[in-house]
Amino acid sequence: MTPNPLLKKLGYSQSDRLVIIHTDDIGMCQASIQAFKDLWEFGTISSGAVMVPCPWFLAVAQMCRENPEMDMGVHATLNSEWESYRWGPLSTRDQSSGLIDEAGYFHQWQPAVYENAKEEAVAAELNEQVERALATGMDVTHIDSHMGTILHAKFVQSYLQAGMSRLLPNMLPRATARGFDMLDIDDATLTAFTPILNQLEAQGVPMLDGLFSMRLEHDHDHIGVAKNILSDVPAGISHFIFHPSIDTPELRAICPDWPARVANYKAFMSDELKQFIKDQGIQLIGYRVIRDAMRRS
Repeated sequence: MTPNPLLKKLGYSQSDRLVIIHTDDIGMCQASIQAFKDLWEFGTISSGAVMVPCPWFLAVAQMCRENPEMDMGVHATLNSEWESYRWGPLSTRDQSSGLIDEAGYFHQWQPAVYENAKEEAVAAELNEQVERALATGMDVTHIDSHMGTILHAKFVQSYLQAGMSRLLPNMLPRATARGFDMLDIDDATLTAFTPILNQLEAQGVPMLDGLFSMRLEHDHDHIGVAKNILSDVPAGISHFIFHPSIDTPELRAICPDWPARVANYKAFMSDELKQFIKDQGIQLIGYRVIRDAMRRS
């Protein structure tokens, strides 16, 4: 793998291991907001992304205005996965957009979005989410994807355009990056994307060397799980995803996987894991410095 040219732009060497420790689903519920605040103050995370269509979005915006150093992006949201707690699009209530299921919410799962959503409706919805975040006074640092839905071949152009038109970096892997399996991209799609990714990198678009995530299947030894993943990150810039939440009745009512989300939080609130990150020589980086470098060039 050739060195990531972004390393030099940011003032790092080719052998440095930079990791964006990134909290997903912020604002999905209150428990995610408090977890982000705690972990930011503790120093084991460097970025997060807010789900703008969710009810707790405005509380995230307020937190970011009160703490302008926080690194928060927009978690491009096109589906609503829970059974008894749902959200819908901001840009339309028109069934013909293909964004909405029979009950008036986003579709629960990706296949229904891919089958029904119109490309122009996806573009309008993403732009509305980004503009809503900016209108609150949030210093939006990047755009990434909830459950990878917008990274489908039908919609990825809207994803890229929403970022590039505002000089915001997207969560976007290099063609040679590790972790494409995390995005559930099949071989045919990856083959089609490869020349596009190479062209984007040649144009100076910021890109990642690795994508890693904490799975939510169980709540056992999340410190050990995180250590195993973090010890394996390559030289370059990696995006590490997890879903921390504090334990609340609301979280338990929404998420069947709530024990894992709480275990995520407890692991990254531990002195043991904080020291491990330091001992590994991992340097935490957020998207703001990447965005600022992108805007300078």
